[in-house]
Amino acid sequence: MLWRVSMKSTAGFLAVLGMICSSFAFAQQAPQRPGPAGAGQRGQAGGAGGAGQARPGQVVAPLFLKVEWVRPAIQTGQVPMIQENIVDPNVEVKWYGAAAKKLLTTGTPGSDVAPFGVWSGECDGPFAITFHLKNNSSVDMTGLANIRWFVKTSGFHEVRPVIVLPDGTMLVADLAFSSIPMLTQSEFSLLGLRWLKLDKERVVTLGRNPAPANETWIPDPDLSKVDEVGFVDLMPSSGHGTGGYIQLGQIEVFGKPVPPDATTSSNTH
Repeated sequence: MLWRVSMKSTAGFLAVLGMICSSFAFAQQAPQRPGPAGAGQRGQAGGAGGAGQARPGQVVAPLFLKVEWVRPAIQTGQVPMIQENIVDPNVEVKWYGAAAKKLLTTGTPGSDVAPFGVWSGECDGPFAITFHLKNNSSVDMTGLANIRWFVKTSGFHEVRPVIVLPDGTMLVADLAFSSIPMLTQSEFSLLGLRWLKLDKERVVTLGRNPAPANETWIPDPDLSKVDEVGFVDLMPSSGHGTGGYIQLGQIEVFGKPVPPDATTSSNTH
């Protein structure tokens, strides 16, 4: 009888000890930071609990520019995107890559079901589209700065953020938005991402020269002064239908403006 009581007491003690150890181990695990809806696993996005989320005492970055799409009177049907498709006349659009001019308008103005935007189905090569304020202000994309956009993709196509620095360097991030069958809003920070240099004319990734240990990533680019912000698709599209394309709706960039005299803007394209 005494042996049985002793065994039960020992078992109870071990069970309690196991619960304490498990609780301690759970408390030591690093919280998983969720990425944006539809984003790839490699990007460090500013979702809930991420780098782009405001904490007590911090001020969220102001709206720097907003891209809203409109169909001007000179357009009818699905036609190539032009400057006049952007509501704000102070937001200048720039096209990179031969296929960029084949980006078409899509959707119905004022519709919530099929909102007006742009579609890449006819872009037969890689391309990038960026946006820039005509007053030549740069934007500080550090801290609580972030980007919010509506994206839809088909096939293996991916939408990636792209930036142009004051010296003209174009960079693409390792954050990819893919497999999004419906137009979906995503919000993300540029902090913690890795960057590759892009050739502006061909819109292909470039290596470093020199490249120690074959390293291709651009180390610590200065995000405190960004001249242009936009998106890139590094794959040719398949034409009309559901084979492969990207679609974008409204785009918002949140960040502190950098006065023109604080940087040398490069607007050579």
